[in-house]
Amino acid sequence: MGARSLVRACGEPLWTQLLADLRRRLAGQEFGADFPGELALAAEYAVSRHTVRQALGCLRAEGAVLGARGRPARVLPARGIDQRVDAIYSLFESIEGAGRDQRSVVRVLDVHTDGTVAAHLGLEMSSLLVHLERLRLADDEPLAVDRAWLPASVAAPLIDADFTHTSLYQQLANLCAITVTGGSERIRAAAPSPPERALLGIDEGVAVFAVERLGTAHGDPVEWRHTLVRGDRFALTTDFSSPAGYHLDRSVSRT
Repeated sequence: MGARSLVRACGEPLWTQLLADLRRRLAGQEFGADFPGELALAAEYAVSRHTVRQALGCLRAEGAVLGARGRPARVLPARGIDQRVDAIYSLFESIEGAGRDQRSVVRVLDVHTDGTVAAHLGLEMSSLLVHLERLRLADDEPLAVDRAWLPASVAAPLIDADFTHTSLYQQLANLCAITVTGGSERIRAAAPSPPERALLGIDEGVAVFAVERLGTAHGDPVEWRHTLVRGDRFALTTDFSSPAGYHLDRSVSRT
């Protein structure tokens, strides 16, 4: 394939011209699942690898391609995962419901103590906790780092469970006869640590959702969870309405 032309005297940086052309080609589905590497793009456009890296960094931040610097890039489907936040939900079911295959890599599954987590669960600091940490994958691409703690007094059977392709809540119901019926959740934007970025396969320009959840079973705390979800592949949605419409507080002076 011959070199593609970028205009060097137009005043627009080469990397932004390259970015615009790569976006155009992605929109036209010109590439397959495998995206060209840095060397191939540098040769095709007759530009430096630094120029290519600047353009690819933007495409990764936008979620158009996946792959950290130095790794082969892949074209990602435009569809992300939408998660409603007005009901109890399982990330496993959300991924599967989006038509994508869910798989988990278990990084930690053990029993230990953690005073901070125990306090969240309303337990004594010395209470034993089942700790499960997973790297959650959607179509074999990293989506979330998920850490959950449960009282060992009720969740000890989970130690022998296989979490490769199942949800924590399903295993909790099957092995421990516990159903999560409610709880609370706090969601905020966060900047992951370098090791977490490496796990998720994202560059510095990609933010994540940090989700802290207290799960309860008929009012009793049974789960404390901290999850980091890629912000470029995940969206939170809800509906809202009011029979009376928007309420304007007219007692507040506005100047």
